[in-house]
Amino acid sequence: MNTITHTDFLFPGQTDKYTGKVRDVYTIDNKYLAMVVTDRISAFDIVLPKGIPYKGQVLNQIASKFLDATADIVPNWKIASPDPVVTVGHKCEAFPVEMIVRACLTGSAWRAYRAGAREMCGTPLPEGMREHQRFDKPIVTPTTKAEQGAHDEDISPREIISRGLVSGEDYNLLEKYALALFERGSDMAAKQGLMLVDTKYEFGRKDGVIYLIDEIHTPDSSRYFYADSYEDAFEKGEQQRQLSKEFVREWLMANGFQGKTGQKVPEMTPEIVENISNRYIELYEKITGEVFTKAEITDDIYTRIETNTGNMLARLL
Repeated sequence: MNTITHTDFLFPGQTDKYTGKVRDVYTIDNKYLAMVVTDRISAFDIVLPKGIPYKGQVLNQIASKFLDATADIVPNWKIASPDPVVTVGHKCEAFPVEMIVRACLTGSAWRAYRAGAREMCGTPLPEGMREHQRFDKPIVTPTTKAEQGAHDEDISPREIISRGLVSGEDYNLLEKYALALFERGSDMAAKQGLMLVDTKYEFGRKDGVIYLIDEIHTPDSSRYFYADSYEDAFEKGEQQRQLSKEFVREWLMANGFQGKTGQKVPEMTPEIVENISNRYIELYEKITGEVFTKAEITDDIYTRIETNTGNMLARLL
């Protein structure tokens, strides 16, 4: 099947292009962004060799839905989504931190705790906690936003402010927004029988106004547990049923790949690719509560994207 793994558009008013692991971001007239969410998939900071059909559409449409559903909390960068894999929005100056919100001691937080850490990004943690245990209330654990190819690093609010990355006034607002977004996301997840376990938010500024930017509450940026089995699994010390792209990492690890030097990505057979695609569609339907409608995949897919996006941009310029 045709997948969107590389784009090289020339949109009206285009002044720049940035290629990320998954997204190709076109700067338009230095005022707007056209973000194309490709079908590329990454794990362990490596872009895997084959694209996943409909993955870009899944991520773009989940993010678009949640941007619309949280616009009353904080302004966001989205103006419109003119194509199933494209969002057009405001170009903002990004804050150099990511706001990670956690409801449970899970993932890297648990690994740090198990190794002896009793403070995370300035937040003290009590003794005797167990993996996947809920915090009394969600905590914010910021990270630096690393340059391309580097790793983000945990950082405390005090360090963020003292290093001049974000002013104290702005940081307090970012934290307030992040917690409010997490509460909204948790309420929406609960209606689907899910728990929003942890997620990341990115913010920027334009014309003096703080905006939520990038993706929100997607399976690439968030972790969900199934609510109906959480308590039983926790009491038994069993692993949680979760909704994220963790299944991709698990498949890679089971086949001897963790992104380390000398390791080879296992063969992505058509069956493996189809399975990953189906899992992403399942994620979409479970997170949103809506049936996923596949965009038509044809040899003209790039023409479709270029036409839909170009028409939208022409109305903006």
